[in-house]
Amino acid sequence: MAEIGAILKDGARRGFPAGATAGEAAAEIAPSLAKRSVACKINGALRDLSAVLAEGDRLEFVAREDGEALELIRHDCAHIMAQAVLQLFPQTLATIGPVIEGGFYYDFFRGEPFSAADLEKVENRMREIVAQKIPLRRGEWSREEALAHYRGHKFKTELVEAIPEGEVISHYRQGDFLDLCRGPHMRHTGDTGLAFKLIRVSGSYWRGDSRGIQLQRIYGTAFRSDEELRAHLRMLEEAEARDHRRLGRAMGLFHFQEEAAGTAFWHDKGWRLCLELENYMRRRLRAAGYGEVKTPQLVERRLWRDSGHWEKFRGNMYLAENEDGLREYISRPEDSRVFALKPMNCPCHVQIYKQGVKSYRDLPVRMAEFGSCHRAEPSGALHGLLRARHFVQDDAHIFCSESQIAEETAAFVELLRVIYRDLGFPEFAVRFADRPPERAGSDAVWDRAEDALREACAAANVEWELNPGEGAFYGPKLEFVLKDAVGREWQCGTWQVDFVLPERLDAEYVAADGARRRPVMCHRAIIGSFERFIGILLEHGGGRLPLWLSPVQAVVATITSAADAHAKIVADELEKAGLRCETDMRNEKINYKVREHSAAKVPVLFAVGEREARQGTVTVRRLGSRETAVLPLAQAAKELREEARPPA
Repeated sequence: MAEIGAILKDGARRGFPAGATAGEAAAEIAPSLAKRSVACKINGALRDLSAVLAEGDRLEFVAREDGEALELIRHDCAHIMAQAVLQLFPQTLATIGPVIEGGFYYDFFRGEPFSAADLEKVENRMREIVAQKIPLRRGEWSREEALAHYRGHKFKTELVEAIPEGEVISHYRQGDFLDLCRGPHMRHTGDTGLAFKLIRVSGSYWRGDSRGIQLQRIYGTAFRSDEELRAHLRMLEEAEARDHRRLGRAMGLFHFQEEAAGTAFWHDKGWRLCLELENYMRRRLRAAGYGEVKTPQLVERRLWRDSGHWEKFRGNMYLAENEDGLREYISRPEDSRVFALKPMNCPCHVQIYKQGVKSYRDLPVRMAEFGSCHRAEPSGALHGLLRARHFVQDDAHIFCSESQIAEETAAFVELLRVIYRDLGFPEFAVRFADRPPERAGSDAVWDRAEDALREACAAANVEWELNPGEGAFYGPKLEFVLKDAVGREWQCGTWQVDFVLPERLDAEYVAADGARRRPVMCHRAIIGSFERFIGILLEHGGGRLPLWLSPVQAVVATITSAADAHAKIVADELEKAGLRCETDMRNEKINYKVREHSAAKVPVLFAVGEREARQGTVTVRRLGSRETAVLPLAQAAKELREEARPPA
């Protein structure tokens, strides 16, 4: 019998009968291995155990306890949920159901909304399907077979038609349920286990198009064990309590409404918070050698076309035309002057760089902007400050020579480290995102950029893990990831090395030998979007902000109306000390005031009554503490001023 050789995880070469599957190979190696394996990796790619081995394949088996199994568990759960829904509600159409961070979802088309009781029924039916250990079988179709199977199913037909010619069309069957799917999956529904939970239902749109058909999305989560599931559900409860939208209302910072969906209405206190954060960043950037610029909001299409953004980002850009311009666009779409609200700042910064001849002696040029940007995000993707259509970026670009990349990378990482520490995030992870499938520039240019960034990381002692295929349109990037108090990860900072945009927009400098050269353009952000970072800060601290950043640092609350005059004196003293304070002289009990200002996350409460007025003192109470301290007014003001001093 013919044999093929496969290389196992330990490097040993093992022969198997030609045509053997990975599952058959596991059984031949050891029955115990076959029993505990739910999938495999062939040449590094996750595959079903039904995958047929080829000569020289590198074969590794995946057990349910392994980290790689979690994605499979969630993927299988999405299929099991769809099967349960279709069994319980046969008139429903299943559309798509991917794995997402923290869980999975499936979108359904149904005439009436799913209720909480429906979700409970679906979850119970899922448990029955898991208990049945229904085998998951992979199959392949021709395009004609797939279209014939889905005749009358608008959504699946559209998906089949979108598959490129020549690409394999695969499906998976589990009992009475069959789904168009690339896979992989585990052996049977029992491999999923019972550590899953359906979370909620929300509205969605087919293919994410808000003008398209409205669907219902059921979200769920799944883990390898009940312990992991319980920990995740506790985290979700904690995250809900920390929701920045709820905190923003309670603290009087901002609100949202449909007339400006995706854009925050900042109230006085919220805008004060924005300005304090912006001014802090401005001080840090000035000290680090950045110049601050301001570029136009409306920019003509030609620049976006030259930069490459029109082709790639046109769907996320807002056009802005008056009546004459709109008529011109309709009659001559290719020649008319179309203006767009900028979705990013990079092309405009190149225009500033290009004013006047630059010498190698001028490099590096560090250019920062708190740029106001607009992006047409789908309505279903909007999430308060965390995903908005309008935002202000902590954006900057550094124009330098290739030989300066390492030095500029090291300086940037150190600046980022200081800022994150000041804002309450002393630790962060770094991911190296290399070339994406859709990109500008040749492979040779990308080779240079990726090599330069790797060398810069080594020179700056930056340890990173690979995030394959997630680089920016113009170049590889470092992603700086924070972890909040409930364990969620947030990618905020970024450092991109770009050899492409300076070429496209004709930026250059005069080198030491007199030759004209292209600068390297390093795109960088530290906090990213101000709106998003403020949302993260609020959820990280449950509304508690660093004292120096709090929009209201102290409230002076009266215990009795006889202390009103003293309250005004205290407030004046605090304001003279440079503190942001308010007075509360309402005719309410002090305990009521304490509860209200605690809910608004005011860091310090100064309570004053007749005793404090006679003695010239204040009773100080900190947010979250039941303890109080009676201090002379001058001492309390001085101590609070020192504590509230912004980081140097």
